[in-house]
Amino acid sequence: MYKLTDVTRLYQKGRKTVPAVRDVSLEIPDGDWLAIQGRTGHGKTTLLQLLGGLDHPTSGSIQLDGRELSRMRETDVTRLRAMSIGFVFQTFNLVQTLTAADNVEAALIPLGIGWAERRRRTGEALDSVSLSDRAKHLPSELSGGQQQRVAIARALVKRPSVLLADEPTGNLDEDTREDIMGLLEELWRARGLTLVLVTHETSIARRAKRIAVMSKGRLAVRAAGAAADVAPA
Repeated sequence: MYKLTDVTRLYQKGRKTVPAVRDVSLEIPDGDWLAIQGRTGHGKTTLLQLLGGLDHPTSGSIQLDGRELSRMRETDVTRLRAMSIGFVFQTFNLVQTLTAADNVEAALIPLGIGWAERRRRTGEALDSVSLSDRAKHLPSELSGGQQQRVAIARALVKRPSVLLADEPTGNLDEDTREDIMGLLEELWRARGLTLVLVTHETSIARRAKRIAVMSKGRLAVRAAGAAADVAPA
């Protein structure tokens, strides 16, 4: 479970202080699916990075399962991310010189898992996203939807409890967006994941269990299905 209390993240741009996230308090129970909706530049990605321990708040508290992320040593945060948090990005972030299987397996190497077990879990992960037959293909040989499926397999192969997705359908056409969202929903239900998904698309946000709308760094939680009509920029 996440518990955020009065979280603020400030950035310095020259002499100007820019508040990317302002006074956010929020609880995300285990197994929740929260969509964070809002226009570009209003703090959605910054908040997701704070949840993933990729950034630290200027003030306030972020707890995950009772552990204060901002007070943990960087080595401990890195290990927590490696074991418990999966990331899916808009740009896929696949290594272009590695096959689909090798991209997925790379997520297990920091955990010290043996080669045979890594290969077994990689095969299972690719099968869970219906890409077993593309295991030896390079990213350049895959469609955008297939690349995102590889990225999802890479995020889930380490069996995290939390999945953080930043505009996971942003680079996909409409039909492929629906395909990827259906896959994420299926995996969320089957695995009991805590899913936090950033999007500016109303149709995507409305699929979530809960919706929060971010504007100028502030967060307002809405009732399920009550997405806002948000322009992308």
